[in-house]
Amino acid sequence: MADDLTFLAFRRPVLPPGDYTIGVTQAVADVAPSTRVGAGVSFATSRTFRVAGERFALPPGMIRSVFPPDGGLGEHSDTLPHVVLDRPTLPWERAGTAPSATAPPWLALLVFDGDERPEQRTVTLADLPATPLEAGQHAGDPVHVIDVPRTLLASILPSTSDLALLAHVRKADDETAVVVANRLPRPGAATTVHLVSVEGRYDATGFVFPPAEAGPLVRLVTLASWRFASVSADHTFTALAAALVDRGASFRLPDSGIPAADTFLAQGHVPVRHTLRQGGRTASWYRGPLVTGPASDDAPLGVRTADELLRHDPSTGMLDVSYAAAWQLGRLLALQNRTIARSLAAWQHRRTLAAARESEPDDHPLPLAPINTALPADAAAFLTGLAQLTGVPTRYLIPDDRLLPPESIRFVQLDPRWLAHLLDGATSIARITRADALRDRELPLPVPETAVTGALIRSDLIPAYPALQIAGRTDTAPVTPLRTTLLTPTTLLVLFPGSLTELTLSQPAQAQHFALDLTGTTYSRTLRATGTALPPQPVPPSRVLSVTALAAAIGTALNVPAATVTSASLAHHLLETTHQLTYLST
Repeated sequence: MADDLTFLAFRRPVLPPGDYTIGVTQAVADVAPSTRVGAGVSFATSRTFRVAGERFALPPGMIRSVFPPDGGLGEHSDTLPHVVLDRPTLPWERAGTAPSATAPPWLALLVFDGDERPEQRTVTLADLPATPLEAGQHAGDPVHVIDVPRTLLASILPSTSDLALLAHVRKADDETAVVVANRLPRPGAATTVHLVSVEGRYDATGFVFPPAEAGPLVRLVTLASWRFASVSADHTFTALAAALVDRGASFRLPDSGIPAADTFLAQGHVPVRHTLRQGGRTASWYRGPLVTGPASDDAPLGVRTADELLRHDPSTGMLDVSYAAAWQLGRLLALQNRTIARSLAAWQHRRTLAAARESEPDDHPLPLAPINTALPADAAAFLTGLAQLTGVPTRYLIPDDRLLPPESIRFVQLDPRWLAHLLDGATSIARITRADALRDRELPLPVPETAVTGALIRSDLIPAYPALQIAGRTDTAPVTPLRTTLLTPTTLLVLFPGSLTELTLSQPAQAQHFALDLTGTTYSRTLRATGTALPPQPVPPSRVLSVTALAAAIGTALNVPAATVTSASLAHHLLETTHQLTYLST
């Protein structure tokens, strides 16, 4: 996003949706009196065309982002929800009142508490009362609607003047339209937001309700909706990100008090249940690919069974199954993908033929076509992804939940030997004879030599900010992630090339939102540039704000006419910028 952010009060389309006629007239004239045929005659023609526009639905991709994020869990009780629309003219392409050069937008955001949540239904255009259809629209076309109790709707709808202040244009790298709600979410509760059409349903006095005899419900066309929850003050971005610092520790279990076992625990091993090939059961040591330090390994590559990679520790009397598990997992993941399995098997077969030809005397009467022993592209892509843990189950990465407690961050590095055994297992599916194993041992697959480091994050920050931005830095330069993977709804794995020294978490640009300063049952706002604070105002029980009154208060504080406080200046003063936090890996 651009460093400079500009707000515009509106961006009205040059041609709003509707039917148009264009006419062309040509007059033939002569500079001198003439009796020539055609002199002084005019020719005219016209053509009609239609400008179509969204009315009862929005195309995919029209909504660029929403805030608070859909499904987010955080502290949003001081936030006015908003939606960002990809086309900057959209809110003004139709009108909330009778069309005019100054008509307010036709879009409004309605905020419903959990117990007020209306049921969304699909009906046809014929079920919309007093709605004249335009060309290309048919009575049987489906449309999404909500039916809202009249009294509730009357309490949460913006006024006509508010409607004009609740939409603006945000200009950065490009232009987008923003529609803002006029109601604060309820603290500690779920909230549903609907973007609704109010086309032609307002007049100068406000929303025009249907006659009382029409019933207690008022039908509105809904164009989009999302849900989020305001949990507590501890669930702000700053509070959740700062809490990760307090839990900084190594990716290992605490000491047990038994020196022999503590040696394994210090290396990141955990005890796991182990079913032996003969059917017996025991407990063994296991460590996944995410480690906090170097690991020694004398286990060979090119084995034919996982049992060849088991290691017995006499000091504890337990087996170490780490590399055996990696090998077996690689084999299973390759066999699971039939296309990759066939590609790897064919590749191994070609390597066998090439090795056999090299061992034969070179006395063939005719030159033989060379055998291509290069790894196929699909298999290479599969193994490259596997080397970055693509497809590796979470339980292999975090074998014990105590390694990554809630609200914690752990810096890790990839164990290249674990990865080597993982890839060796994947390519073992055509390893039949001892000769095959010997050949693969002599010609193992290359494993990336570049160090790969990263972090595991387990926090409510992950679902609360699904578009969380992550950046890293080594001793010499910034680095971008190799892979960012959501392991569970609250657990994120991010890997970087090189040795990571800093990790920065940032709110995404779309997390810039509009907020007030709440203190108990009152709200205020410190205005930008001047630093002037608005006098505290009571928060209405419904938490529905008079945006017109808020704009007037801003005008008074700035000593300017209230009419000069537009939707753009209102957005400028209510904008809450994003935050970031940097963690050191050492």
